[in-house]
Amino acid sequence: MLRRPLLHALLAALAAIPLTLTAGLTAPSPALPAAAAPVRVMPLGDSITGSPGCWRSVLWNRLQAAGHTDVDFVGTLGPQGCGQPHDGDNEGHGGYLVTNVANQNLLPGWLAATRPDIVLMHFGTNDVWSNIPPATILAAYGRLVDQMRASNPAMRILVAKIIPMAPPTCPECGQRVTALNGAIDGWAAATGTAASPVVVVDQWTGFSTTTDTYDGVHPNAAGDQKMADRWYPTLAAALGGVTPTPTASPTPTASPTPTPTASPTPTPTGPAGGCAASYRVVGQWQGGFQGEVTVRNSGAAPTSGWTVRFAFTDGQRISQSWNARLTQDGAEVTARHVDWNGALAPGAQATFGFLSSTTGDAATTTVTCAPA
Repeated sequence: MLRRPLLHALLAALAAIPLTLTAGLTAPSPALPAAAAPVRVMPLGDSITGSPGCWRSVLWNRLQAAGHTDVDFVGTLGPQGCGQPHDGDNEGHGGYLVTNVANQNLLPGWLAATRPDIVLMHFGTNDVWSNIPPATILAAYGRLVDQMRASNPAMRILVAKIIPMAPPTCPECGQRVTALNGAIDGWAAATGTAASPVVVVDQWTGFSTTTDTYDGVHPNAAGDQKMADRWYPTLAAALGGVTPTPTASPTPTASPTPTPTASPTPTPTGPAGGCAASYRVVGQWQGGFQGEVTVRNSGAAPTSGWTVRFAFTDGQRISQSWNARLTQDGAEVTARHVDWNGALAPGAQATFGFLSSTTGDAATTTVTCAPA
């Protein structure tokens, strides 16, 4: 009679053992801490920032070397070369006026797509070229700042005094730049807030259009180094005080072998020996348009340079160009590579652009390309 209760107790104890083990195996493990989101930095501007804007590659690599590895350059445009690995995403739109970007409300879409924490803005060169008054340019700056803060109330905004200009077609541009830059400090002081500071970065002082540009407007390698050196200390300080905004979108990574991505794949029109070119109209307005030419090495061997030729058909006159040495003789236009984009590996490409007046359409004859 005593054996049956003892047996029941023993069986009950054995039955409890797997339940205990199972409970231990299925208990939820402690959650791992989430990795900190990278600080998202948007370079914003025109061709000085994005075509190719190689100061960005110099700056990004300096940040990495200094230990700022949690930085993500963002933008809806991709890298355009520069000869070294870097995170090339940006909002440097060749030929754009900051006043047009503000008036046409282009920035909110770019902000929504990229969600930056910091904006580096070097903008206004084309406005100066177009003789737009400093007050109008600063009003456009103000509208962009409002849009940045609508996207992120804690946005940190670094605004450049733009680099000097001395284009052959605009002898007045140098003084116009001086007038704009002279008004930026006061505008920034009135616009900055404790939550969203506006910090001025002086890119003008010590920058030479003779030694630091290849055409009086766009920086060469020396100019890129100077611009990166000016951005670095202010950006590094801003990185130390930023709380990144959460984002569900994937983070762009640095491109190990950056190649132009914003341009359409060109249809070969030049000789089969290694050079092809295509032309497109980026935008057109009453009395003018922006054109773009993509040059591609279509051969099997590297090129050391290229020359593109085309002709207008309706009296167009080019007033500004970037990323090429461009001359016009009547309707005939010749564009040659600049120092940094002449050497193209097989399949690699380079892009140059221009602004032109027109009384009709923006058509050209066939674009031809010859390797150097």
